[in-house]
Amino acid sequence: MAHWYLSYDGQQNGPYDEAKAQQLAQNNVNGYAWREGFTTWLPIAHIAELAGSTSPLQPPPVPVAHTGRRADEIDFIIHGTEMQFVEIELDPGESAVAEAGAMMYKANSIGMETVFGDGSAQTSGFMSKLLGAGKRLVTGESLFTTVFTHQGQGKAQVAFGAPYPGNIIPIALDAVGGTLICQKDAFLCAARGVSIGLHFQRRILTGLFGGDGFVMQKLEGDGMAFLHAGGTIVERQLKAGEELHVDTGCIVAYEPQVDFNIQQAGGIKTSLFGGEGLFFARLHGPGKIWLQSLPFSRLAGRMLQAAPQRGGSKGEGSVLGTLGNLIDGD
Repeated sequence: MAHWYLSYDGQQNGPYDEAKAQQLAQNNVNGYAWREGFTTWLPIAHIAELAGSTSPLQPPPVPVAHTGRRADEIDFIIHGTEMQFVEIELDPGESAVAEAGAMMYKANSIGMETVFGDGSAQTSGFMSKLLGAGKRLVTGESLFTTVFTHQGQGKAQVAFGAPYPGNIIPIALDAVGGTLICQKDAFLCAARGVSIGLHFQRRILTGLFGGDGFVMQKLEGDGMAFLHAGGTIVERQLKAGEELHVDTGCIVAYEPQVDFNIQQAGGIKTSLFGGEGLFFARLHGPGKIWLQSLPFSRLAGRMLQAAPQRGGSKGEGSVLGTLGNLIDGD
């Protein structure tokens, strides 16, 4: 018996038997469905078994966010290991959009302009730009982004550096259905045309204890986007029904069909003294996820603990402790 999974507005439900799936699908065909044997999620309206159509099943187009424009096609190279930077190669007229202050270097033929919002609404009116800037403000980012446009001939390069040790993740949004949900500070840069919006956690407990609060970033479009995360990056493809428990701070990004919820981390003793907090994230497939081994909050916490003002010591291992610091000039 086939087990069906249905997805509406990024919320996955199931498994259902075929009769139940047909009933739910015919009540609302504006969603996606998946069962074993499918290579990807398909629009319900294209599935004859669920939509009640007797016409043969036609392969659906890849679901891509309709932004009214196509993102610039860019080439890139990622350099480095622990402290990476991405070098983007632009053809004449092409642009890249980056967080303010992320630029490392650029060719003299590449002009830069600071704009409201995410740079995807440059040709729109003031209200569209203001709305884009407001979305970024809600996610804790700057009101402005910087657009780098190649204004000369031939090819030219612009590079963007990571803000702390970790890795840069290149993601082709058209390969993940046109939409990606990511943590608030993960976005580094993208091709012009990629929209940076909001994703609200609808579950109260997930919003309160999910690591990033009620608001996360949502990247939409069909171009290249570059995320940055701490430590080593793990990319996993969850199968339908597969569940993974993750530290809430280690989630970098996931496809919208992945169900993100939280779960208490064991009993009271484990929650209080286990060192992993009261809750961990529960990711339920199918869908692709990206995880980081070193969240910035964990790195910052260790640095604060080691700060002399917080009782830490730069003379690690010194038997003399504070007296040793006075002797060696610390």
